[in-house]
Formats: sequence, structure tokens, C-alpha cells
Amino acid sequence: MSLTAHTAVTRRLTVETGSGPSRRTAAEVPGPLLDALGHHRPERLPARTVLYVGGFPAPTRPSADHRGLPVRTEPTPGRALRLAHRELQAKTADLALVATLDEPETGAVTVQVLRRAAEAVAEGGPVIGVLDLADVSGESGLSGLSRLSGESGLSGDEEQAPVVRPLRNGVRAADTEGHRLLIWSGADEPDETRVRRDLLSLLDDLAPEAFAGLPTAVPYGRAFGPVRASAVTTAHRAPADVAAAKAVTTRHQRPVALLFPGQGSQHTAMAAGLYRRDPVFTAAVDAVLDLMGEDGPAIRADWLSDRPVIDIDDVRRAQPLLFAVDYALGRTVLSWGVRPVALLGHSAGELVAATLAGVVSLPDAVTMMRERVTEAVKIPAGGMLAVAAAERTLRPYLAGDVAIAAVNAGQQTMLAGSTGPLGEVASRLRADGHTVVAVPATSPFHSPAMAPASDALELSYRGLDLREPELPFYSGYTGELMGREEALSPRYWARQVTDTVNFAPALDQLLAADDVLLVEAGPRQTLTAFARRHRAVRVGASAAVPLLPAKPGTPEDDRRAVLTAAARIWSEGHDLDQEALSRLWTWRQEPAGTDVARPVVAGATAAG
Repeated sequence: MSLTAHTAVTRRLTVETGSGPSRRTAAEVPGPLLDALGHHRPERLPARTVLYVGGFPAPTRPSADHRGLPVRTEPTPGRALRLAHRELQAKTADLALVATLDEPETGAVTVQVLRRAAEAVAEGGPVIGVLDLADVSGESGLSGLSRLSGESGLSGDEEQAPVVRPLRNGVRAADTEGHRLLIWSGADEPDETRVRRDLLSLLDDLAPEAFAGLPTAVPYGRAFGPVRASAVTTAHRAPADVAAAKAVTTRHQRPVALLFPGQGSQHTAMAAGLYRRDPVFTAAVDAVLDLMGEDGPAIRADWLSDRPVIDIDDVRRAQPLLFAVDYALGRTVLSWGVRPVALLGHSAGELVAATLAGVVSLPDAVTMMRERVTEAVKIPAGGMLAVAAAERTLRPYLAGDVAIAAVNAGQQTMLAGSTGPLGEVASRLRADGHTVVAVPATSPFHSPAMAPASDALELSYRGLDLREPELPFYSGYTGELMGREEALSPRYWARQVTDTVNFAPALDQLLAADDVLLVEAGPRQTLTAFARRHRAVRVGASAAVPLLPAKPGTPEDDRRAVLTAAARIWSEGHDLDQEALSRLWTWRQEPAGTDVARPVVAGATAAG
């Protein structure tokens, strides 16, 4: 069951607006409400935040705007909550603050914070539950708005406030044949040996069903020690794999930096083995595709199909799906309790990094990506080439609109341009003995051919709510740590489609700042390969690990790769969320049409 048609309650509290009847008016709600939520400055809220006020008998209403915050006033709590739900689903609001006067005698106001459920689960914050609107179940977007009537926008039979049900969007379904992760540790090497021996005794003659149900860490509840070992294994192979696992002693916990690949890394069904098998990954992909509107279902269908209607290398599929997969993988790693010290994206992957760094909201990022695709398809066909040579070696070969598209490593450079000129350059390079590989792309990204698209994007990006990064975020264009000027500049984000990607210089800066574990959150391991050529990684100061396989494989290959990456992060000294990890072999999404309130496994943390 997809969460995209549901609205989540992420926070609930009571606000006292005053003891006298004269203070129990809707007009006096916004100020105390924002103070209670800790949002003294509305400009720090998401751009599409709306305050809904309902159930106040006094004739006094708040203004339609409170310090820049839109305010909707409804006669009953039920109408306020239902209107908030419908506007969230219609994408006219991204965050709803619903204040209702449930106890007129005391003047106490109940405040609930509402979000689209898939986005709330993807971001890993607390979720109290979802609104149960039986009479509008299954409606979303504009179809729900078609029932609006009158000033309040809601029909008279919707006075009663909807019930908040627990969020349960999956079922327990232990995978008895697939891979799972086992981790264990010791205070020293003899202690780790003893724990491993106990684990092997536990595994003797253990039924496959029981194996899948074992805790992630054994013994359960024990504090982790510095000597650590792990096994990504199956029920059948577990004894041999546990016995053969190499223990490592963690002396220095290298922090994690996330890398996000762009165009050229995509392939059919990339990361599909995680879809409907990990709640955070699934919710994140669904949230992104839902924000794509009517294109979302077709993009999902092509992603999961052996015979897509539009090929994966077409910009109309490559860029939306790369954004969805990269973003979902990033959210999955964050759900394990990892807090990255740096983010770096390559080309389209930089937009994912910007989203996770807080520069742009998810809805705005999806809008930016869609605008990018819209303008790209207007440009005459072109492509990209990967050449095993340094930038300075390739400059004499450039002709027409062919340009240096990306500097990825010392001897790894990409060229881009229109089809004709690019083909001529490729022929000359091959004739001179250079290794040239066509990158899967149908548009000449990062070349002057994209200039008309860049100009159009700058105009469309001017209305976005861009903010300073909340996490260290390295620019793949300047090659430096992202500054305020670049982050807030529509021109900077528009230039992405024409300018050279300086991935290698940006990686230099990142690895000069600290010794880190680089985790590539995307398909094909392209950035991992570039990173492993870097001197800091070659000498062992830093390291690089991919989340997905190097080439297309089976769904089980996807899950095994992610678990292997998690094991590596844990062996570096990071104490990961064991429950979040275990869902990869104990969780499945419900079939379509299943009631959201059925007793199944929660996909997000409950909180009061």
C-alpha cells in the first residue's frame, strides 16, 4: 500500500491561548501556536506552510496572513483537518499546522502538524499516525478537490474530525531464503572469539524461519565493543560465513560522506530490489514520484518493467529515476542513524545533495528536476563521452559545441556536445589511440548546446525558496565547499546543465578536510571507482564503499549490496539502528488496497 494518498500527523500538543473568554478567539491563535512549536520566525518554515484554524465559536477571525503565513479558518475542527488533508494531497501545501478549539470551556487549543505521509516516513521523523478519512479514502490531488464547495471548501457531511490511526504500511514477512546481516563484537579479541563461538552454537540446527527472526546484533542488548565482525549471509551459509568472518579493531571512527551519481549511472530496474522491501526507501521513491504528478505512475512502470515504453537512457526517465533512487538511498542511510559530515553530488546528483543539505525542499527539488527535463528535451540530440585522458590532453580535440563536461579523476574526463560534432571528436580521439566510451545519455548536458535550457531554467528557478546548507555540501561546479552565494543563486542551479562538473577538485577538497568513509548512494559504483583512484583512498586514509552493485543484477543482488555497505559502515565504528536494518529482511509493503489501519509492521517511529 502506497502512503502517497495519506496524511500523517507528526506532532501534537496543547496550547493555552488564555484563560478568559475574550482570549478564546481564532484571531489570537497564530502567535501562541508558532511560539509553542518553536517557530518564532515563519520564514524558517517550508515555503508552502499553511495554518488551519477550526472550531472557534467567536466571530473574530485571524487575518488571512500571519507574518507571511497563510491562514485558513474553518467553523469546525473536522473541516479544518479535512481541508488541510486535501490541500496537502493537492500539493498546494507542504506542511499544515492545524489548530482546533476542542475544549471551549478551558480555551485549550489542540495543535497538530500534518505532512504527506510518504514524505514524513522518508525523512525518518516521528509519526503519530495517519488521518483516517473513510469518506475520502483513496482520493488524492485534484480529484479530492473536485468535491469542494462553499466558502469552507468542504461539504456539510464532513463536520466530524477524522480519527488518527497508527501508521502501519507493511507486513512482517521473514525472508527465509534471502540474505540478512549479522553483527557481533567484543571488548577485545578473546571476547570477540567467545561471542562468535556462542553465535555459532546458536546457529546449529536453527530453522530458516528462526534464523530470519534473530536480532541483528548477537547477543541482543549488549553494548558494542571495538573489535567487530559481521556476515551478510543466508540461513544455509550462516555457520560457514560467521566462522570465516574477519574481525577488525576500530580505533578511529571515520565519519561518513555521501556521494550521489548523475546521468550515465542509470540502468533499468536500478535499486528495484529495495522497493517494497525497505520502508524508508519505498516511501522516499513514492514521495518523489508522487510529486511528479501524472508522469509519476508512468515513470514507475518503466522503472520496474523489462520492456519500458521510454528507454532508461532517455532524459525523461534517466533524470527523474536517478533523482528518486539517489534520494531514497540517501534517506535509507540516514534512517540507520548515520549523520554524514559531507555531501557531494555529480551533475544531477548535486540536486539530491542539495535536498538532503536543506538548500531546497523535496517538492521544489522535484520541480527543478522536472523543469530541467522539460528544457532538455527541447535541445537537439546530443550525447556524452568518457575518455581515459586528462583534461589538458583533450582540449586540442574540442570542436563545435563539444566541451569538457566533467573532470572526474586524473585520467577520467567526460566530453559532451551535439551528435554531429561529438561523433567527429570521438573518431579523432580513437584514431589517435585514446580509449573512448559513450555515456548513456541522449542530451548534451554540460556543453554550450544546453545554453537555451540554462537561460529558461534561471527564469523558472527565481521563485524558489533557496536556503543556506545545513550540512557541509561540496559543489561539483566550483570544486569548493558550497557557500551562501551559490546556494541561493538561481543562476548557479541553472548553469548546472551547461557548466563543467569539477568532481575531482571537489573530492580533493572533501578528502583534504578529513579522513572519511565515502558511501556512494546510487547505481553502478561509478563514483566509487573514481574515489578509489584518489591518493587519500589508495593509501588507506579514507575509503569508498558503494550501496548498489556495479552492474544490473537480481533484486537479491541489490539487497545484499546494501547490507554489505551497512556492515562496512558498522565495522568503521558507527552504531547503526538495528531495527531499521532488519526491515530489509523482515518487511514487505502491503498489497495495493489494503486498509492502512490493519495490524502490520510500522514503517516509522511512533511518537506522542
